[in-house]
Order: sequence, then C-alpha cells, then structure tokens
Amino acid sequence: MNLELQKGSRSKILAAIIVSLIVVFIVRLFYLQIIQHGYYVQQANKEQLKRLTIPAKRGLIYALDGNIPVPIVMNQTVYTVFADPQTTDDNSKIIDTIRQIAGGNARDNLESLLSKKDSRYQILATRITRTQADKIKRINLKGIGFQEESQRVYTEGSLASQTLGFVDFGGIGRYGVEAKLNSRLTGTDGLLQSVTDVRDVPLTIGNNNIDKPAVDGANIVLSIDRNVQSHVEQALADGLKRTGATRGNAIVMDPQTGRVLAMANLPTFDPAKFNEVTNSADFNNGVVSAPYEPGSDMKTLTMATGIDKGVVTPSSTYVNTDHIQVDDRTISNASFGQTGTITFQHAMNWSLNTGFVTVAERLGDGSSITLGARNTMYDYFYNRFHLGQLTGLEVAGEVAGTIIPPTSEDGNAVRYATMAFGQGMDVTMVQVASAFCSIVNGGNYYHPTVLAGVIDKNGKYITNKIAGVSSPISKSTADQVRQMTQIARTTNFPGIDKPGYYIGGKTGTSQVAKNGTYATDETIATYLGYGGSEEMTRYVIMVQVSGDHKEFAGNYDAMPIFTDMSNWMINYLALQPKG
Repeated sequence: MNLELQKGSRSKILAAIIVSLIVVFIVRLFYLQIIQHGYYVQQANKEQLKRLTIPAKRGLIYALDGNIPVPIVMNQTVYTVFADPQTTDDNSKIIDTIRQIAGGNARDNLESLLSKKDSRYQILATRITRTQADKIKRINLKGIGFQEESQRVYTEGSLASQTLGFVDFGGIGRYGVEAKLNSRLTGTDGLLQSVTDVRDVPLTIGNNNIDKPAVDGANIVLSIDRNVQSHVEQALADGLKRTGATRGNAIVMDPQTGRVLAMANLPTFDPAKFNEVTNSADFNNGVVSAPYEPGSDMKTLTMATGIDKGVVTPSSTYVNTDHIQVDDRTISNASFGQTGTITFQHAMNWSLNTGFVTVAERLGDGSSITLGARNTMYDYFYNRFHLGQLTGLEVAGEVAGTIIPPTSEDGNAVRYATMAFGQGMDVTMVQVASAFCSIVNGGNYYHPTVLAGVIDKNGKYITNKIAGVSSPISKSTADQVRQMTQIARTTNFPGIDKPGYYIGGKTGTSQVAKNGTYATDETIATYLGYGGSEEMTRYVIMVQVSGDHKEFAGNYDAMPIFTDMSNWMINYLALQPKG
C-alpha cells in the first residue's frame, strides 16, 4: 500500500514538473513573441534588411551665350581618403604617399591621426581627384579607404560670383542663386531597401522592399549672358582703376522682359575657393543687398509722377532762384546759376533740386507739399514703382530698404521734398533699375528675374514665361520722360555715344548717412541709362561706384563706365543705326 502511494506521488510530482516546464515555455514564448516582438524584429532587420541611400545629383546652372544655354556650374566627383588606424601597418609609407599625391589636400597632422589606435576612422585627405585616388589605390596601402563625394565646379572662375553664390563643404548653397534656389537644385535622395537571406541575396517577395529612385535637382538656366557679364565686369574694373573707387556695382537689364543680363560687384571672389575669402562682405551682391539714397536718379521717377498726374510737362516752367523753402528747411541746388524762369526739361538737364521739389508742390496745392501730394508720391514710388519692396529676384540676400509713408511722423513735407530728388529714402539698385525700365519701355513694370528657364531631363531648353506685368504710368508719360533723359544726355555729353542710336540717362551723386548725419567726405556716384532705337529700348544699365571716405560724382566717375558698356552693347546686340 505504501509502495502504491509512493508510486502515485512520484507520478504527481513528475506531472507537476512537466506542467511547470510547459508553463515556463509558454511564458517564455509569450515574452519573446509578444512582449519582445518589436525588439527581435529590429534585430532581424539589422541582419536581413539592407538600406542604401541613393544620393541625388545637384542641378547644374547654365548661363546664356546669346540665346544658347552653356553650363557654368557643374558637378565633379572627388574623394575623401580615410584610414582605419587599427589595421594600418606601414604608417610612414602611408604618410609619404598621401603627402606626395594629395598635396595641399592632405591633412597636416597625418602622424597623429594614424596613431589613434582606438579609432576606426580618420580622414587623411579631402577633395582629391579621381586620378589622385587611382594612384593611391594602386599602391595597395593596408587600412586605407576612399569615400566618393561631389563638389561644385565653376567653369568661368569668378564670373558672376555674387549672383551664383557657392556650395559649402556640407553641400548647402550659400549666397546667390545657390542659396536662394537650394531646394530646387538639391533634389531628393532615393532609397534602395530589400530583405536578404543569410547569403545577402535579395528576396523577391517582401513588404519591406523599397526601390525609390533619386530625383536629381533641377538644371537651371539663368538670364545672365556670359558675354555681357564678362564685359560689364571688365568695364567696371577699369572704371574703378581710373577713378580710385574701391567698390563698384552694375546691373544690365532687358527692359522688355525684366530679365537681368548681367549683375556685377567688385571686389569679387572665386566660388571654388570661397574658403580662402578673408572679407565676408565680398560674398554680398550689393545690387540687391545694399540700400542707399539714390540721389538724382530719382528725379526721373518724380517727373514721371508729375506728368502722369497732369500737373507738369517737360515744357512747363517755374522760377528758379537756386533755393526753395519747405517748412523750416531751405533746399538748395547742387549747381548754381541757372536762375530765372526755366522749363522742367532745363531742370532735368542741370539736375536742379528746386525743380523737382516744385513738382512735389504742384502735386499738392501748388505752393506746399500737402498730405495729398505725399500720398500721391508714396503711391507712385512704393505701390507702382515698387521702391522699398523686395523685388523677388532669385538671389539670396535681397533687402527691401525703406520708403517712409506719409502716415508716419517722419513722413512730413520736408521728408517728401528731399525724396523728390533722391534723399531721405533707402532703396536698392535693382529696385531703381526695374522702375526705370518701366519708363523707357513704354510704361510696363516687369518684376526683375535672373531665371530664363530650365533644361529638362531630355536636355531640352524650356524658357520661362514672362511674369505678370503692371502699368505704373501711361505710355504717353513714359515716352515724355524717356525723351527728357535723352535730351539731358545729349545736352550734357554731346558726341559721346555712337551716332544713329537713341541713348539717354541720368546722373546721380548721393550723400552717405553715417551715425545719423551726412558724411562730409564721402559720396556715391551712379549713372542710370538706356540704349536702343527711338522705337524700342533694348537695354538698361545702372552703374555705381563708391569707397570709404572718397567723394565721387555721377557725371565724372560713373557715366564713362556706362558709356563703355553701352557702346559695347550696341555692337554685341548688332543694333542698326538710324539712317
């Protein structure tokens, strides 16, 4: 009996043990399959799921050669040389080879880099060419590897550098078009992901398989004409040398479309060597990023406002005494002696401040610059000519400047009197040049652009449509002011232009405000002009020269640079003379 109980107890104990083991297995399986499911899927993916990022190619940038796009910013494959210090065995040979072949692209401290035995990755040289990489590979240095990268190549050197900008070592566009259109140029990286077996052979079936091709960046065609750009930069450099100016800026536009044909800034830099630039100001495109008081160039827009509102004509007269009183301020002309009853055309010829303050008064009650006059001037300057506003030009760094509204405490009669001849406001060259285009093209305002189109994936050049146009002034007004500037140029500078062409322009000499007052030893010289035939203006050119503690005048310093560019443009565009 006791023996039977003993046998039964053993069976029960064995059964209990088996049940316990089953429970343990069930709990363990529950833990592994349910609670730890995500962890083990992740571990399996590490072994079985292979991911490869397919980098997108950065889009190329083209300029125009006449009407033909030519690449001026391209991509070049370069290599980074790295070492695994734990596996290298002949450091002296490695150092000698890298220094001999990579040259200036080798790191200075190769010995210390290779001595870091706790590291598996040390960069020995960067941005070497394929030829250099192949030479190093043929030597079979143990522990040395290569990483393929892409870098920008600027085929025209420093040409249009501030317009183009550059790409930094991290692959991000900086300044110019490279920064403004960085997302369009960068494209989108692709992804190749597949589940593999133990031999790394891709499985054809799997929900985790991804094959997403890279989308390369857009290939952009600029409206910049490389031939025009080259001559403008040379003419500007010659002008700075002649005048002693240390800064120069110029823009050339097609007034019939708003396209920018050239945009130059000196000093300049080489985008391929941006890391060697010591003064970051050289990166800035002063045509869009440096607001200034435009001076007498504004007189063309003031005159257009007066004519368009019907308060003056070129032949209207006023009495010039070389001084005019506005509230508690006496405003004087820069040049004296043209006194008496004179026409507004005469005032334009001699750039007399009094004449354009008088236009502002006639926009009011005839003897004072009333609130109504100020509202009219603000409407034309800000709303119609778009001064003091971002133009949307496709380069980084554009600033708006400032046009004080008449509703502001500072927007009083004195302020608007000085604005009539280009003081008391901050605008950019591209704003002034774009507004001037609407005067010389018959009254149409085009927002300026540096984009002509794109090169599609089939290599076809697709041109952009001309952006929407507004009409700030009537055609009659535009034609009259255009003729006034032509008369002013031929009166002041007879025989300077090629005969048979219709050339006009306006000088500007601007004071420079520093610490709340105008500097007594510094001015900015500009010349704003156009050329073509009497029937159609083909180009607008604006030139500016300046320098710290240097005084310049529009007629002596900027105008000859314009003339150089203008005469060249006539030849380049093959314009036919009248008669």
